Amino acid sequence: MSTTTMNRPAEDTPRRTLPGADGLVWTMGRLHRPSLWVWAAYTALTVALLLWLWGPGANAAQKAFDAFGYSGAQDNAWGGKSVTFSALGTSFDSLFYDPATLISIAACAIAVFAAGPLIARELESGTAQLAWTQSVTPARWLAAKLVLPAVLVTATTTLIVVLYRLVWDKNNHLLVAGIGPRSFNFSIGPATVATALFAVAFGVLVGLLVRRTLPAVFISGVALYLVGAARGNNWPFQGMRPQPEIPVHSKAITSTGAQISDPDCYLDKACLAKHDVVGFTRSYLPSPDYWPRQLAETGILLALTVLAVAAAFLVLRRHQPRKGHTV
Repeated sequence: MSTTTMNRPAEDTPRRTLPGADGLVWTMGRLHRPSLWVWAAYTALTVALLLWLWGPGANAAQKAFDAFGYSGAQDNAWGGKSVTFSALGTSFDSLFYDPATLISIAACAIAVFAAGPLIARELESGTAQLAWTQSVTPARWLAAKLVLPAVLVTATTTLIVVLYRLVWDKNNHLLVAGIGPRSFNFSIGPATVATALFAVAFGVLVGLLVRRTLPAVFISGVALYLVGAARGNNWPFQGMRPQPEIPVHSKAITSTGAQISDPDCYLDKACLAKHDVVGFTRSYLPSPDYWPRQLAETGILLALTVLAVAAAFLVLRRHQPRKGHTV
């Protein structure tokens, strides 16, 4: 027997399919690489839009505000034609709300991905059961499915929320008053990150329960849409009573530096000169309801997330291969 022949058995020794945690991470990354690229593109687009709104994107609205105050900001917003994402308005006011719409879409997408491609598709195709019979226990498989997406969405969503609040703090005086600023103020914060985490846990639970890709995708997507619809503009026990608008501090500034009430000259330069107005100041005041609402909502969502994770592990136990049997 030749040396080459004697060495062949060593070469044919089976390798571990998923060598430990690193192998599981690598396998998940490779399997879901298209989804990772989509999420990276969403994050990059949202961050770029927010950084632009924080800087040069507000220049035109700021120039209009400096000249005519809130009336100038209104005129700039109306010049953008729309304040809705679907119509792709071009003013600062309309573009300001576009990242919030992207965040809402992302929450649904997270749940859909977790329920469908991440869990249900692997159960439906038998990929998960194959992994369980080799080097990965069902509990470790599920833990990786939960932890890795949770870390990713928490980090990116936190970054987006922080940037969004910076844009709000710097340029909220350029926004048209009404339901938009109020809804935004209460929908962007810690609860936004908690919603993303809940989307991961809920999607995984639905995938384990349904075990079919398309039904799991539909159920998780609809559920997270309803969660998003209930957020931002609702408060327990409020009923049908409308919420008060966020209070605004708005003054005109004279050449002497004195602050006076806005003379409501609109776009009339002669009127502004008559009242010796050379500038304006305007900002939304902190709402006393903000942190109570954010903390309550965050606590509820995190509690639901913990319950969903616990339920997912309990459901998984029903499908684990028994000792001495293959799946």
